[in-house]
Amino acid sequence: MPVKADKDLKLYYSIGEVAEMFGVNDTLLRFWEREFPQISPKKGARGIRQYTKRDIETVRVVYNLVKVRGLRIEAAREALRNNYNATASATEVVDRLRAIREELVSIREELGSLQ
Repeated sequence: MPVKADKDLKLYYSIGEVAEMFGVNDTLLRFWEREFPQISPKKGARGIRQYTKRDIETVRVVYNLVKVRGLRIEAAREALRNNYNATASATEVVDRLRAIREELVSIREELGSLQ
């Protein structure tokens, strides 16, 4: 998954920052908020969304279900409703495997350039 920022540095993130992390637009995040009650960022006095690390984790799970695995919204909603923890764990495993694969490809390319 293309998370592009270190999400351990701040307590709250704007919708634009979260959208950039996942390579999606603000409109999609607002849509997911309506479709997935698990995504519920705080709204400040001026109505500006403030995503926490937990919100970002939930967006990551939804992103994996909808964008990576290609599930329809209804199926993704059902997966989250039935067992969020198992779905989140599976997403974490997929992300780790993807990172390992990228590292192995990088090593293979380096070895190929040595020959």
